[in-house]
Amino acid sequence: MQDYIIRATAAQGTVRAVAAVTTNMVKDARDIHGLSPLASVALGRTMTAAALMSTFLKGAKDTLTIQIKGEGPIGGIVVVSDVEANVRGYVHNPLVHLPLNEKGKYDVAGAIGKNGYLNVIKDLGLKEPYIGYVKLISGEIAEDITYYYASSEQIPSAVALGVLTSVEDIIQCAGGFIIQLMPDAEENTISHIEEKISSLPPVTKLLSEGKTPENILELVLGEMNLKIGEKTNCQYKCNCSRERMERGLVSLGRKELETIINEQHGAETCCHFCNSKYQFTEQDLLNLLEDI
Repeated sequence: MQDYIIRATAAQGTVRAVAAVTTNMVKDARDIHGLSPLASVALGRTMTAAALMSTFLKGAKDTLTIQIKGEGPIGGIVVVSDVEANVRGYVHNPLVHLPLNEKGKYDVAGAIGKNGYLNVIKDLGLKEPYIGYVKLISGEIAEDITYYYASSEQIPSAVALGVLTSVEDIIQCAGGFIIQLMPDAEENTISHIEEKISSLPPVTKLLSEGKTPENILELVLGEMNLKIGEKTNCQYKCNCSRERMERGLVSLGRKELETIINEQHGAETCCHFCNSKYQFTEQDLLNLLEDI
C-alpha cells in the first residue's frame, strides 16, 4: 500500500480528523539510518505525527519540526515535515536497544527517558517561528503530542501512532490518526468519540488486518456524519543540497572557515537527515570566504 494521508470532518464540521499509513516512510528511515527496531519505532511514531500535523499547515512554504529530548539512551529525536508531508528525521542514537517493557512492547518511553521536553516549531514565513514547548508526560510520543495540543494550542485531541515490526525486524506497518474537537463540539460528541476510541484496537493491529486510514476513521466517526475529504501522499524526502551545505559553512564565520582551510585544506559535510556527504576542496572554501 502506498503511504498517504486522508482528511475528514464529522459531526457537522465540529470534528476534524486526519489518518495515515506511513509504512514505506518508516522503512526508508530505517534503511537510511540503519535503525535498531526500537529506534525505528520511536522515529516512526514521530514521523507519522509530523506528517499528520503538517496537514494543518496553510502556507505553501510552511514547515513543522518536532524535537523530543529526554534523559534516555536514544539521546533525542528530530523530525521535519513540509506542508506536502515530505518528512525527514533522525535519532541521536540509531542503535539504541532496551529490553521489552512490562507489556512486552518496545520500550520507547525508556529509550526517550524522563525529565524531557517536546518542542513543536512551526515556520510560517513570519519574522519569528512559532515554538510550542511542553514537558514529556509519558515518552510514548502519542500521549505527548496529545498533551502538546491541549496545553499549547488548547485543542482537545485524540492521537494514535504505531509502528509494527516482525521478529525479523521487518517494518510490517505504520500509521496513525489525529482527531480534534472544534470549539463548538457538543458534549455528546465528545463522549461518543471517547467511547469509540477506548474500544478501538491498536492502530497497527488495524493496519495489519488490511484496514485503510478511511476504514479506521469510519470505526470512530462513522456514526457522526463522517465526510472523507482530500487524500494526499506522504513520503520520506530530504531537501538537502550542496547549496544548503555551502550556506552552513558560510554561517560558521570567517575565522572558523579560515581555520578549516589552514588545518584541513578542505571539508566534508554530512546531512543528518539522509546521510548524504558533500566534499569541499580548499579552493571551494576559499571561494566561500568571498561571501563573508
